[in-house]
Amino acid sequence: MKILFAASEGLPYSKTGGLADVVEALPKALVTLGHQVSVILPRYRGNPTAPVFLPSLTIGFGDRLRFPSVTGGGSKEGVSYFFIDDPEYFDREQLYGVSGKDYPDNALRFGEFARVVVEFAKRGWEPDVIHCHDWQAALVPVLLRTQYKGDSALAGLPVVFTIHNMGYHGAFPPTVLKELGLDESLFRMDAMEFYGKVNFLKGGLIYSDYLTTVSRKYAEEIQTPEYGSGLEGVVKARADRLHGILNGVDYSVWSPDRDSLIAGRYTARDMGGKRICKKDLLDLYNLPSANVERPLIGIVSRFAAQKGFDLLEEIAPELMKLDLSIVALGAGEPRFERMFRDLAARFPQKLAVKIAYDNAVAHKIEAGADMFLMPSRYEPCGLNQIYSLRYGTVPIVRATGGLDDTIEPFDRRTGKGTGFKFQPYRSDALLAAIREALGVYSDAKAWRQLQLNGMAKDYSWQSSAAEYARLYEVAKKSRNRKAVASSN
Repeated sequence: MKILFAASEGLPYSKTGGLADVVEALPKALVTLGHQVSVILPRYRGNPTAPVFLPSLTIGFGDRLRFPSVTGGGSKEGVSYFFIDDPEYFDREQLYGVSGKDYPDNALRFGEFARVVVEFAKRGWEPDVIHCHDWQAALVPVLLRTQYKGDSALAGLPVVFTIHNMGYHGAFPPTVLKELGLDESLFRMDAMEFYGKVNFLKGGLIYSDYLTTVSRKYAEEIQTPEYGSGLEGVVKARADRLHGILNGVDYSVWSPDRDSLIAGRYTARDMGGKRICKKDLLDLYNLPSANVERPLIGIVSRFAAQKGFDLLEEIAPELMKLDLSIVALGAGEPRFERMFRDLAARFPQKLAVKIAYDNAVAHKIEAGADMFLMPSRYEPCGLNQIYSLRYGTVPIVRATGGLDDTIEPFDRRTGKGTGFKFQPYRSDALLAAIREALGVYSDAKAWRQLQLNGMAKDYSWQSSAAEYARLYEVAKKSRNRKAVASSN
């Protein structure tokens, strides 16, 4: 099959979260199964210039016209890359906003993105299926089933839509429909209207052929009020088209025996390199070298309430009394950026933070930390806990979504399990899980067994990619039947 991925970010070109990892790894896995895969992304600041593939497309926005182009980014490991080039919209400091605030024209930016994707699918690289990701690409199925409905070249083109995070909707004032040149009749309850706003994610949920999310547990959770973010009814109404497919990881990139970004490579048989990585990490964060004897907790995350940092804020005074060190990497809500900065200033010998998205530093944290903390309020899948397993870095997680699916509680009596979990979303439960982890860390034999258990796990993309490939085939057959029926 010819599969087109449409997403707002993807490594090695852009990243704020796990979406970028998936958009890099899943296409490569599909190529190994014999499929042709292309990825189309915005060309952000710092992305390479590339030859023009489709020059100066004319995109109508109400009474205005824009003229983005599509450039060809060449091929990496069998995956072809294309970029939507419009410097006014995408050549900016960050991908979605600055200082914790979204860019005010995000509806226009990603509305243009969706229109260019459809035009690219029509006259650039004609796929058998489009795989769209999150609200930024959600207008692709909306456009295909409304404005492009009568286009015979696109009638049989199915869309599989993946929800990476139900908490981000892309909700905008009703006026954006006219600004984007969309039919204002879409502003109704059975289409894109949501509490007085136009909701891009809702459009993707309704107009796509099939829906997926990134773990089986999260597919169940988003059908409940607690995790559905107000759209649980929409998801439940399409439950027969919803599939939970666990994200995999790319072990050619995320494995300590081949990682080119870490100070010392190591394997489950010879863990000596992990201590080298720990020393390197402490040096990178300007923490005392003597801390190499202390348990070191790593955090790589978007700094947001969803990630459980309000719990961390509550237990910070108690946490800093414990015999441990913490290194954190991330950016996001100003409240939590300040929290980490303040803690680093108050406890410079125990905690350090880098406010940034930095892939190289993320690798160093995975390799150099002893434990990895993910106390998320909800977590659709999570990738860092899976990376951590392979690096012998023991996860401490809340039992939600993909965290619950991938981490098994460690039992010191049997020696089975891969990490530590807490269930209630409370700060005392988080602190208890950290204390439990520290207790096991003090038992070298038990800790070694726990590390080996995690390093033996295999969450590679092969099985998940095969599931997606089967779903693409089902979606194509279903859409073709509809196209034939509508033409008769």
